[in-house]
Amino acid sequence: MTKEEILKIAQECNLLGMRPHLDGIYSESLEAFAKLVAEKEREACAEICDGFYLSWIDIQGRYEFMGEGASECAGAIRARK
Repeated sequence: MTKEEILKIAQECNLLGMRPHLDGIYSESLEAFAKLVAEKEREACAEICDGFYLSWIDIQGRYEFMGEGASECAGAIRARK
């Protein structure tokens, strides 16, 4: 993720400009931030698999199954929560 993406997510979760309580950052905001960062990372990983799928699926023969495997991996990554 880029710095700009991280800052945008932090802003969405109300983490920027917060005045922390004695125990630090609001735990609910921090949890929301972590979930959004994880979602972005999962999607980035799945997109890499999609790229392998597109490059391998058109190759007939011994590489075709690799494209199918890449597609399955992308789906499994996106299904994680």
